[in-house]
Amino acid sequence: MTSRDYFLSDSAGATSRRSLLQGLAAAPVMAPVISSPWAEPLASLHADCGDDPAAIMRTKEGRALSRRRYHVAEGFFPAAQERADWRGYLYRAGITAQLALSSHLLDMGFADDWCARHIGLRVAKSLAYANATGLGHDCPDMARLAVVLTPYWRWNQVRLFGEPEPDDDGLTAPQVHALLRALLDRVRDVTGHPRPRGRRS
Repeated sequence: MTSRDYFLSDSAGATSRRSLLQGLAAAPVMAPVISSPWAEPLASLHADCGDDPAAIMRTKEGRALSRRRYHVAEGFFPAAQERADWRGYLYRAGITAQLALSSHLLDMGFADDWCARHIGLRVAKSLAYANATGLGHDCPDMARLAVVLTPYWRWNQVRLFGEPEPDDDGLTAPQVHALLRALLDRVRDVTGHPRPRGRRS
């Protein structure tokens, strides 16, 4: 199965996030995933990935944690001077992307422990779940970067003599920088979280 088959989903034309949240506001506090307008793409992801279904419940605590994750993601955003250490740069890029995507999922009502069990450090999988629930960041280059960063710990792994490096798919530091900036801005736009003070562009 290719990375595209496994991780990508098309959210074009899906119910808007605002419409969903307005509907949830009038519904019981906890609504099963099957009642969501995004039930079909979620069910498909659950089946493809072998995941237990996620019970989505939006809470004030989840919203607060989502905001913190977004702010921490901005803090991990690699600075220009870090590009000389390419592996370290990609490691920080993976942390940044995963925190940003986690912010969206938590804001939508995914439980943090569910994400830890079923998504872990797999940025491509996190992006697929985020797009299936209204992030709307269907950028082919971001999907390509997400595969490179999955799992992101491999970019911080000590290599034995002669052991090959992970494949960066020909991405460059300026490309990664621009893709991360676009992802962070998209998460901020969708969640409505304020920018942290002193953020790096």
